[in-house]
Amino acid sequence: MSSYADRLAALRQQLKADRLDGFVVPLTDEHMSEYVGSYAQRLAWLTGFQGSAGSAAVLPEEAAIFTDGRYTLQVREQVDGAHWSYQSVPETSVADWLEEHAPEGGRIGYDPWLHTKDWVKRATKALSEKGAELVAVRRNPIDAVWADKPEPSRARLIVHSEEHAGKSSAAKRQEMADWLKEQKADSAVLSALDSIAWTFNVRGADVEHTPVALSFALVHDDGTADLFVAPEKIGDDVRQHLGNGVRIHDRSEFEPHLRSLSGKTVVADPERAVSAIFAALEQAGAKVVQKRDPAVLPKAIKNQAEIDGHRAAQARDGAALVRFLHWLSLEAPKGALDELGAAARLLEFRKACGELRDTSFDTISGAGPNGAIVHYRVSEETNRPIELDSLYLVDSGGQYPDGTTDVTRTVAIGAPSAEMGDRFTRVLKGHVAIARAVFPEGTRGSQLDSFARQYLWAAGLDYAHGTGHGVGSFLAVHEGPQRISPVGSSQPGGDEPLRAGMILSNEPGYYKAGEYGIRIENLVLVVSVEVDGSEKKTLGFETLTFAPIDRTLIDIDMLSDGERGWVNGYHAQVLEIVGPQLDGEVRGWLEEACAPL
Repeated sequence: MSSYADRLAALRQQLKADRLDGFVVPLTDEHMSEYVGSYAQRLAWLTGFQGSAGSAAVLPEEAAIFTDGRYTLQVREQVDGAHWSYQSVPETSVADWLEEHAPEGGRIGYDPWLHTKDWVKRATKALSEKGAELVAVRRNPIDAVWADKPEPSRARLIVHSEEHAGKSSAAKRQEMADWLKEQKADSAVLSALDSIAWTFNVRGADVEHTPVALSFALVHDDGTADLFVAPEKIGDDVRQHLGNGVRIHDRSEFEPHLRSLSGKTVVADPERAVSAIFAALEQAGAKVVQKRDPAVLPKAIKNQAEIDGHRAAQARDGAALVRFLHWLSLEAPKGALDELGAAARLLEFRKACGELRDTSFDTISGAGPNGAIVHYRVSEETNRPIELDSLYLVDSGGQYPDGTTDVTRTVAIGAPSAEMGDRFTRVLKGHVAIARAVFPEGTRGSQLDSFARQYLWAAGLDYAHGTGHGVGSFLAVHEGPQRISPVGSSQPGGDEPLRAGMILSNEPGYYKAGEYGIRIENLVLVVSVEVDGSEKKTLGFETLTFAPIDRTLIDIDMLSDGERGWVNGYHAQVLEIVGPQLDGEVRGWLEEACAPL
């Protein structure tokens, strides 16, 4: 296998042959996905970076990699600083960096199937300050030098039953058709893979951890649709499920089809549809209306069947996690356990429930200093033993037909230090503040974010990630449009009003570089709350995740009566929901772990 330095050199040779003075490499695919299929892992192939968000810019003499605060430590461990400079987002951006570093009059290439229209506009403007130009390439130069590039997955689509979906695809498309008529539009482009999966009640296996299928779609004002997907991926069951209202075309016909929409009014989402889609529509002479993809909001607001399914998935997942935590309490103190061994055992416990389809992301199994790497991914090279008198952080989740889970627990192995207990309790107090929050309808996630940080801030501490992300229904573990994150953060969505039915994570943390990491994560459901004398419709959160929080790390004196009451009430619920699924020693361990503070 060629070294990363050789790959960078090969790309520079290819750029020279293509008469380009630079190229931009984002971590995404033609659908603006966060998690991408192996064929689209161009950033990882070029640089060695294994995170789920980042981008790079390559010039003849220098190259830079751009990541946000979640990856500050990880990028330095995985990407060679001799060849790449590390750039921090949102403090800088690819466009800002190019404005400063691109050669005068240079031609900087980009793949129009991997960038939004807004990004192209910003980068074009930045480069024009230098007299340089942004050039759309017809073939991605990385694909020209990536000799053993994997083919896109050929996995077949599966039907997502109406029992789990709660609404038929025809009903969803009819609601979109009614919306299109209100917009005076003929059609809407769906290019986000989870929007397509949700709209057509199908799932796939084309992207690790996210059950989606590589496809594009157009939904029309009469409720019919065109679905563009490799024909060998569609079996008779899916064809019958989709029915006569959905015309199936090869995925390669999507761009030519867009070019045939002359005179049509077409909705396309500037955040989710790539620049090439807008270019094809504009060249066709279609009138393009820039509005959010009509699946995004209804997908985020779960219906009763999806909520019930999620609760069932959480109860099952909670039992697997408790079995793991019990096993960990016995094995870790013996001193023979490492991060890979722990992650493998957790997967076995999840598989044993019989319903697991996949993990919802790569398990973060972080011992000691590796726990301080926010999105750490254990490998043979980084694998550490789980040592006595240290902290172990495990962030994991499952994909089940009835729901997607995501949970983090931080566990003391042996005796924690007083500082560890202090930091853990501050994180817990922030977690409880979100869990107990009551707020008027229309409140945005960004308005709640500081609830979780206040106790860390009081000690001059913080964490460099959002407090919560949306979660799909047997779909993406990171789902928009809602988030709980600070204004102006590198992860958008904090400005979306929270609505009843949305599911989010509640995951404050604290990370001491080189020593340990702490995170406590549950999923929560936005629900209507009755408040005596309330003059406004009021919302709050119902916690959906059930697994004990390590009592040995809690400094009880730092908790208020209300916080102590919440922890005790939560542990009583864990016992009530997870307890009946366990017996013997595990059940006894859980009763002890959930004893009142």
